[in-house]
Amino acid sequence: MASTFHDQIALVTGASGGIGGETAIRLAARGAKVALQYNSNPAGAEATLKKITAAGGTAITVQGDASDAADAARVVDATVGAFGKLTLLINGAGISTPLAFGEMTAETIDREFAVNVRSVILMTQAAAPHLANGGRVVNVSSNLAFGPLPGLTLYSAAKAAVASLTHGLARELGGRGITVNAVAPGATLTPMTDWLDRSVMDGIAANTPLGRIAQPDDIADAILFLASPDSRWINGRTLIADGGLI
Repeated sequence: MASTFHDQIALVTGASGGIGGETAIRLAARGAKVALQYNSNPAGAEATLKKITAAGGTAITVQGDASDAADAARVVDATVGAFGKLTLLINGAGISTPLAFGEMTAETIDREFAVNVRSVILMTQAAAPHLANGGRVVNVSSNLAFGPLPGLTLYSAAKAAVASLTHGLARELGGRGITVNAVAPGATLTPMTDWLDRSVMDGIAANTPLGRIAQPDDIADAILFLASPDSRWINGRTLIADGGLI
């Protein structure tokens, strides 16, 4: 029987669409109350909110930059203020900037690591005091952390850092009853992959043993497993969810 999330309060970053949005929708459908963090896409966050409330779920939207310490704290405070507690943190905020090695600049490096890595640290720092004794943190890494591709080396490095952080934070927070795990998706049909040519996506599908590209719900279900009581003895692990490609 699929786990339910009644009495659970989830904060999902990057919830304005894609994997984060789908994860929030599926958490709410199983009974969680959900805070939807977004930074620059209020329309997307509102669309996610409407899907949740139309199905009878409970959610709020909270604007803030997850890579900014003050904003991260404010987003957590808004969640606890609205729902009284916080039990699940899903670090789904991220960007993917295709860049050749020679095109990388200090600014692009800093931005890639800020959104993909610093946000995980700051959001987890802000949330951890509320998550003790059974709380869950689930991060979103990438299968490219384990097999970088030219043009996505910077993104791959940032997501490798997320996998390493996941293992380290599990050791740091385990004594407080908090588990920290990650899901590493392969190519998934979201706005983040819109820039990829159809031929590239077809090539990925052809080389994937299961013969297709992931949909957001494929990844969201893996995240929900790691957020559920069913994963209680899994800690510090990164689950590669790419249909067997890597």
